[in-house]
Amino acid sequence: MAYMPGISRELLKAATSAPFLEREEERILALAWRDRQDQHALHRLTAAHMRLVIAIAARFRHYGLAAADLVQEGHIGLLEAAARFEPERDVRFSTYATWWIRASIQDYVLRNWSIVRGGTSSAQKALFFNLRRLRARLAQGSGAAHCADPLQSIADALKLPRADVELMDSRLGGGDASLNAQMISDDANATERMDFLVDDGPLPDEIVEERVDQDRRARWLTDALAVLNERELRILRERRLNDSVVTLEALGESLGISKERVRQIENRALGKLRRALSVHQDDGPPVD
Repeated sequence: MAYMPGISRELLKAATSAPFLEREEERILALAWRDRQDQHALHRLTAAHMRLVIAIAARFRHYGLAAADLVQEGHIGLLEAAARFEPERDVRFSTYATWWIRASIQDYVLRNWSIVRGGTSSAQKALFFNLRRLRARLAQGSGAAHCADPLQSIADALKLPRADVELMDSRLGGGDASLNAQMISDDANATERMDFLVDDGPLPDEIVEERVDQDRRARWLTDALAVLNERELRILRERRLNDSVVTLEALGESLGISKERVRQIENRALGKLRRALSVHQDDGPPVD
């Protein structure tokens, strides 16, 4: 079993002292847990495989997470494997449990390695956990082909775009940094990372200008609508101003006129609006 600093002596002693299970004994315990929910059988089954949990957790010790937490997550995977194991199948429990233990630890690492959520697709997970290993393998290779473009070699090996590999490589190469961390500090002025972020939004004066223009257009439109008669105003609201547009045919049936007559009234009302709004063309921005 791999050495893993951070694991209590009591846990290591309990894991190493637990007896190995023969195939038949393992099957009997698994059946007792599945069929009768025998807690004693579950404890014996999982205790015998805690050394497997610690060994798998040790492979993830370089991600900066507490060893005890990795083992705990691995134990959750072990319990999940016990709940899903089918003793009738001709496979050892350790073989089946390995996948669940590793999956549980990997999920924990992805969720806690950084406060920035990484990719969760199978390809992104493979890249996250294999990038360092593939880099080390390429560095140990001989010849120029092994070191000319390591990122492209990794992208080819994992069948991923080079841009994805570059992004993951940069993320693994640097930890999280607070936007409130001070970059330049003196008694008179302290500059944080936040101060170097560029705001792509409009400037304050542009926001105020747009708000004033919108209010002005709204007043102009309200005044212009006053030149329409009741029927023209209804048709224009139903056809142009409401979110849901009513068809000419439906509006004609409601008003008791033909759809062609509705179209004519609509065009006439739009002409009146344009003439009413044209008097404001020199007062500010054009009305859409």
